[in-house]
Amino acid sequence: MAKKDKNNDNNPLKQIIGHAKEYGFVYQSSEIYDGLQAVYDYGPYGNELKKNLKELWWQSMTRLNQNIVGIDASIFMHPLTWKASGHVDSFNDPMIDNKDSKKRYRADVLLEEKAAEYEKAGDNAKASALLQKMGQLLDAEDLEAVRQLIIDEGIVCPVSETANWTEVRQFNLMFSTQVGSVADDASEIYLRPETAQGIFVNFLNVQKTARMKIPFGIAQIGKAFRNEIVARQFIFRMREFEQMEMQFFVRPGDEMKWYEHWKESRMKWHKALGTPEEKLRFHDHDKLAHYANAAADIEFDFPFGFKEVEGIHSRTDFDLSQHQTLSKKKQQYFDTEINKNYVPYVVETSIGADRLFLMVLSNAYTEEMVGEGDKAKMRTFLKFNPVIAPVKAAILPLTKKDGLPEKGMEIFESLKYDFNLIYEEQQSIGKRYTRQDLIGTPFCIAVDHQTLEDNTVTVRHRDTTEQERIAIEDLHGFLSKACSLRNVFDKL
Repeated sequence: MAKKDKNNDNNPLKQIIGHAKEYGFVYQSSEIYDGLQAVYDYGPYGNELKKNLKELWWQSMTRLNQNIVGIDASIFMHPLTWKASGHVDSFNDPMIDNKDSKKRYRADVLLEEKAAEYEKAGDNAKASALLQKMGQLLDAEDLEAVRQLIIDEGIVCPVSETANWTEVRQFNLMFSTQVGSVADDASEIYLRPETAQGIFVNFLNVQKTARMKIPFGIAQIGKAFRNEIVARQFIFRMREFEQMEMQFFVRPGDEMKWYEHWKESRMKWHKALGTPEEKLRFHDHDKLAHYANAAADIEFDFPFGFKEVEGIHSRTDFDLSQHQTLSKKKQQYFDTEINKNYVPYVVETSIGADRLFLMVLSNAYTEEMVGEGDKAKMRTFLKFNPVIAPVKAAILPLTKKDGLPEKGMEIFESLKYDFNLIYEEQQSIGKRYTRQDLIGTPFCIAVDHQTLEDNTVTVRHRDTTEQERIAIEDLHGFLSKACSLRNVFDKL
């Protein structure tokens, strides 16, 4: 069973973090050097789970929609890309330091947490008033008034417990570096803070070469980088992360129709994955980004509350128009149906692969009591949908003799080309079942002495622990059906 830390028993997130490390899902980056804050490595099973989630998203977008194609744009882009997108001038967070603890905080987060305290105490009006005032001050860029609001609200540093605050300053979140063979000739470029711009600057390339007609979409999965000053809650907010984005290009005037379409479609996708409806909700934005005329988040009830997993945004024609202006290259589409040139509007779906990973892991982490009376004990397992489970099945010979290992390896060899499997023969069958439960393997295939007689095996189901006999020749079909992407696609 999973090891328990008494200090973590009442903290679901810490339990999940501990489980993720102990069972090979997520490690702190550079841990032997005391780690690098807000940067994480994916272990053997975490890597498989994340890969499966990305593959499911990719196939959902590109296979199920004939008018969506994919690209893989480079991380490095011309610096003017980020000037056009607004990231150079306005991709900032308001930061404040405590002079006593030397700790740095996002000013807006401090105020949002105070508002959450008011909501928890039942004073929703006070919470709403605080958030509204904060929004007005930030919109007006009155940073001194933001600092004063923090002081007036009695907000103190959680480390020093003092209100000895510095002024509020804006910090740009982009990482910069230099490109060039000689330092003097080097020019400053940025690690991309989002993947969307790689799609926008390739809009016409894709439209022409893939012979796409509006409406059509371009999908991409890729790394992005943000110099988050305050990064916490495990892999929810990181400095190096992965995005899965789709930009859907539409005729001006049709954007709200498609915005509603993609809101419904993406929520349905999360439910089809097995996420309970009560743990999902929409959050429609009142305050919109400079490029948007509508925006909503799909939020999941994480162990630390409802937070954004995916955003759906109607970005208007902002991005393409900005790139057209700065590059002096037309970003227009000739619509033969209406005999007109125009800059398309865009509806975006943007989901963080790491946040999706944390959502799936949080939802899968299950503890339940089994047995009765003195024999009752806690059973811990990861209840992954078989479609995304890191390991699909474990081949487990009952003993290490009598020809059972050889038979087990024969089964393993016949299935390994189509499924990620584990073969294990150490320790008792019960302990091996438990290990597979802890990494979320949906099926354990036990090879016993009856197998040698009639070529059948015992298949144990992770969620119910029920067992059934299946002919070896039927195993491939059984696993194919249980792990097929169609089990998700048919619900969309």
